Amino acid sequence: MGVATVTELKQSISGKRTFRPTSLISCHANEWPPTDVSSDLTVEVGTSSFALHKFPLVSRSGKIRRLVAESKDAKLARLSLHGTPGGAPAFELAAKFCYGVHVEVTVANVATLRCAAHYLQMTEDFSDKNLELRAESFLRDAVLPSITSSVAVLRSCEALLPAAEDANLVSRLIAAIAANVCKEQLASGLSAKLDHHHHHHQGQLRPAAAFAAELDGGSPGGGGDWWGKSVAGLGLDFFQRLLSAVKAKGLKQETVTRILINYAQTSLHGLMARDVHGGGGGGKCADAEAVKRQRAVVEAIVGLLPAQSKRSPVPMAFLSGLLKTAMAVSASSICRADLEKRIGMQLDQAILEDILIAAGAGHGQQQQPQNGLYDTDVVARVFAVFLNLDDDSEEDGGGFDCCYDDSPRSPKQSLLVKAAKLLDSYLAEVALDSNILPSKFISLAELLPDHARLVTDGLYRAVDIFLKVHPNIKEAERYRLCKAIDCQRLTPDACSHAAQNERLPVQMAVQVLYFEQLRLRSAIQAGGGGSMGGGHDTALFFGCAAAAASASSAQNMRSGSGVGSGAMSPRDNYASVRRENRELKLEVARMRMRLTDLEKDHVSMKRELVRVGPANRLLRGFARSLGRLFRMRPAAEPGLQQLGAKATADAKVLFQRRRRHSIS
Repeated sequence: MGVATVTELKQSISGKRTFRPTSLISCHANEWPPTDVSSDLTVEVGTSSFALHKFPLVSRSGKIRRLVAESKDAKLARLSLHGTPGGAPAFELAAKFCYGVHVEVTVANVATLRCAAHYLQMTEDFSDKNLELRAESFLRDAVLPSITSSVAVLRSCEALLPAAEDANLVSRLIAAIAANVCKEQLASGLSAKLDHHHHHHQGQLRPAAAFAAELDGGSPGGGGDWWGKSVAGLGLDFFQRLLSAVKAKGLKQETVTRILINYAQTSLHGLMARDVHGGGGGGKCADAEAVKRQRAVVEAIVGLLPAQSKRSPVPMAFLSGLLKTAMAVSASSICRADLEKRIGMQLDQAILEDILIAAGAGHGQQQQPQNGLYDTDVVARVFAVFLNLDDDSEEDGGGFDCCYDDSPRSPKQSLLVKAAKLLDSYLAEVALDSNILPSKFISLAELLPDHARLVTDGLYRAVDIFLKVHPNIKEAERYRLCKAIDCQRLTPDACSHAAQNERLPVQMAVQVLYFEQLRLRSAIQAGGGGSMGGGHDTALFFGCAAAAASASSAQNMRSGSGVGSGAMSPRDNYASVRRENRELKLEVARMRMRLTDLEKDHVSMKRELVRVGPANRLLRGFARSLGRLFRMRPAAEPGLQQLGAKATADAKVLFQRRRRHSIS
């Protein structure tokens, strides 16, 4: 009945394709398992057993032939093949192939068949058109030319390790994907250039779909069939190897970034920090495993990011999410430092939500409310990176040294202004936390240079909120915090509020009023020359007798001559302008002397405050300063003396009637 003994098999083991059980195969080509011939060999694979025959298996499998020939039992009836890649289903497909049953090779099973053929040694050395050749033909013709098919087969190889590595299947698939991706990118870039050239000659705009296709590295508008989305289903090891290969081949950084974002969204889904800390004691092991996987994913993604650059294509929101997740899962310090540096280099793209990072977010760490709800140390390091950026970097065309100044049009200054607004918003947010340490808040307020803020209203608002939430801080800390505010850069509304804000130190209120008076004097003095009726009153208010005389003479010259100003001769007009210019220069010199006296008085008032003198003594000193400001220079103007006395009285009333206000 076509059954061979072990002795016969041993005698012909050295020959090639010795056994051809054609009768058995032809009779049962469409029947599985065969039933009309009694089984003489039971093969065990895992928990499954297969009652088969020696002839079909030995004729195509070199491993089974060797095991049968090396057996000491002449009537071997049971064989164990527990190491078959793919388990019982894979062996069943290989056994069917040995019996001549038609086995369809597909993308889903080609990796299993190839690994099983390699394990069972179903090569051309033992039979023509064996299973290994069949699987290799399908891989060469249908899988390797296609990116999507190659990724699908690569994903199926994860369950076949290490057999897939032994068969050299993983390396070939990764190399084929990398080569095809770069070919696709080159073709897409060429077609985009041709399309742009065509539309340029026709005077048309380039379609938006072309830009989307270029961004996706060849995908049609970033549709659902983009190969990068299928990569997100790979395991971490295969994903790292594949992305390293495509980066080495020259894949665009924009495409690499999109792949990383898709992979992070898929792999980190459901493993966010809020889920890590949840669950009862029975789920601690599961949580620990989830956190371990998430930590490995985050560190791998950070290692695969494009090179650090101010113009990196990685979105700020993605970097911020990675940093928050890295802190939540206690990623390595190298990983967190890399993310902090990247965020600092792209800080001009950040918004408030990007830098609001919860404190004590590491897995297994207890949050410490006494230290605040937010991790201000991370934000301080991020801003430190931003401030220490190399301005003469090559990628920025020589840096900002050639155009660096404090004007708003300076590139460096514009970035500083944006960073200052972001920091002020962050300070206003963390100021609401009653547990934040004053020292940390003060260090953040003092972090940026003075020229970073064109207007200090944002910082004043944050400080006011902090003082309102923390009414019991030390006076030294209160004074140092308010010292960070440049009163000269407060808007009039903020100055008005600060002058009546009882939460501020008295020194700051005096400073605000002082600079506000200087601002008003400069504004009125600058606009006094163009006013007709108000020029004399303005000059009297500031004690500018020469300016008043100049304004009066100019008014008399224009109205008393009976001729319009437009009818004046050029010579008379030039002489009048020169005379007024000389008088104004003299008045400016006098005002500078008065300012010097006021500054000396201001310093003396500070010294009196340090000695903790009574409040009325301070008020008297301030009133004396205001009286000196409004003091009449010629003794022959009693009306101006009355005006100065009235200003002194108004200043006293202002300090006596200060009300408590808040803009928070």
